[in-house]
Amino acid sequence: MDLSHAFALETRPRDFSAKLPRRGVRTVGQRQRRRHFGRRLAVLLAAIAVPALAAPDDWRAFDIGNAAHTETAVEPMPFEKTGDSFPGSAFYYLTQDPLPQIGEGIHSDAEDAPTIFDPVIGPVARALRVDNSGVDRSRALECLTAAVYYEAASEPDQGQRAVAQVILNRVAHPSFPGTVCGVVYQGSERRTGCQFSFTCDGSLARVPSRFFWQRALGVALAALSGQVEPSVGLATHYHTIAVHPAWDADMNQIRTIGAHIFFRWRSRAGDASNFRFAYAGGEPLAAPHPRNAAADKLPDPSLDPLALARAFEAGLKTAQGSPGAAPVDASGAPVRAAPPPAYSAEIVRRGGDTQYRGDKLPQTQQVRPEYENSGRWIAQPGT
Repeated sequence: MDLSHAFALETRPRDFSAKLPRRGVRTVGQRQRRRHFGRRLAVLLAAIAVPALAAPDDWRAFDIGNAAHTETAVEPMPFEKTGDSFPGSAFYYLTQDPLPQIGEGIHSDAEDAPTIFDPVIGPVARALRVDNSGVDRSRALECLTAAVYYEAASEPDQGQRAVAQVILNRVAHPSFPGTVCGVVYQGSERRTGCQFSFTCDGSLARVPSRFFWQRALGVALAALSGQVEPSVGLATHYHTIAVHPAWDADMNQIRTIGAHIFFRWRSRAGDASNFRFAYAGGEPLAAPHPRNAAADKLPDPSLDPLALARAFEAGLKTAQGSPGAAPVDASGAPVRAAPPPAYSAEIVRRGGDTQYRGDKLPQTQQVRPEYENSGRWIAQPGT
């Protein structure tokens, strides 16, 4: 017999079951051991679960391996300690922003910078910020954007800012409505004779260009956020270079920007002290007024800048010349007095409004001799 053949017969498994483990098939003994292991594991789990159900809160009853039980001190988390914090703890202190209340976003003149005086154009406007959110700001933004678009869509950036500044200057002056939409759509109930021609000549029927509308929107957003165009000062009127109205000769011409010439009042009505750059809200609808055929037949003094200035100055004289007379606006209507201030209980206990009266100031108008030269040079520099 060949030795190699004999060696192969010797090494070949005589029992077929010897080949089964190598092919991934368990033998009978392996299956029995696996079944017995599962039974032992079930008995062990039952031995643990029964005491746990009997005393679920007393885990110290488990004395595994007869090991001595030791109490473990639990360190409190950082957010459980007084005065401590933890990453992200700031989110737990955030509160939902409350709804805007009446009076929010209104700025007084004292909050703005003092009036800047330019030697060429005169006083410069202060910032008028429309900070309160909601209906007022959305309407003011829509009206100012429409005015900039229809009045100066093809003008340079400075020309668009100047138009927006004129509108805000009117809002700040008592001779005009105190809202942006009120100024823009003043006189729009007329067939002709509105303050801004696009509000009554049918221009609003044209669909605006998306690109130029977005450009005007950016100018309006900046203006309502406090941006000031100083190049037109306190201008309240303008017209194109294609017309020559009769009133422009009696007003101060400031400058020409693009196709518009800007003017301000030469009389007392144009004084910087008459402009109050404080926004009180109350915007009307951002749309033209309903047409009124009767208004076309009635004279409107607001269309003449000179007549408007005379009415304003007459109101000032009436208010200043009559002791105890109620103040009036440019149209002669009485101005509603502001409500009395509401003081806290502590202020009332200390005297209330009497603490803020100036009745204890010296009544003399004369300057003391030691203060007569206050503010003057002791000696001129260089002399």
